[in-house]
Amino acid sequence: MSFNKELIKGIWKENPVFILVLGMCPTLAVTTSALNGVGMGIATTFVLICSNIVVSIIRSYVPDRVRIPVFIVVIASFVTVVDLTMSGYFRGLYHALGLFIPLIVVNCIILGRAEAFASKKSIVLSIADGAGMGAGFTLALVMLGSIRELLGNGSIFGFSVFGGGFEPVLVMILPPGAFLTLGILTGVFSAVEKYRSKEWRKYVIQDLGKATVVRERI
Repeated sequence: MSFNKELIKGIWKENPVFILVLGMCPTLAVTTSALNGVGMGIATTFVLICSNIVVSIIRSYVPDRVRIPVFIVVIASFVTVVDLTMSGYFRGLYHALGLFIPLIVVNCIILGRAEAFASKKSIVLSIADGAGMGAGFTLALVMLGSIRELLGNGSIFGFSVFGGGFEPVLVMILPPGAFLTLGILTGVFSAVEKYRSKEWRKYVIQDLGKATVVRERI
């Protein structure tokens, strides 16, 4: 299992938001702007990578009976680092994300990767998994935040796009807009993935057919 394969997997094939449908609470709550999506995505990616590394290192020393509490303590330690850093250097973003920064501790993506992957794999692959899942999560948040901010405020990353005459669709920065945008993007990802799967099966069948013909001729 290669580093690149694990890295790319989380971005598309197993995207935590659009494919696995995990981490819905912060996904729906903080994506009122693209900047919020970037901030939450980077914070979560940092915790994912660091916790995966530590869990992979200690996996042979932690008894099965207490592994979940231990993993949560590890995750909480890195979330504390993120919380203190953002409160000290990124006050505006810290207040915008609010309670959802400490709630990274119980994000099912992070605990799930620690339990399902990092506790069974090497450090290198655990880094790739954390980086890939974090990148996929960040991509999803930025896409959601960009669409909602563009339609709800007429801006991207705080910069006006349509000018003063634009009539914003206010529902897009409200909870219904979050559900609507998430549903549309999830449908698009699912449709593309189904199409890619059909194309892959078609090529496999064609290759098998050619191989059969060659064997018959031989």
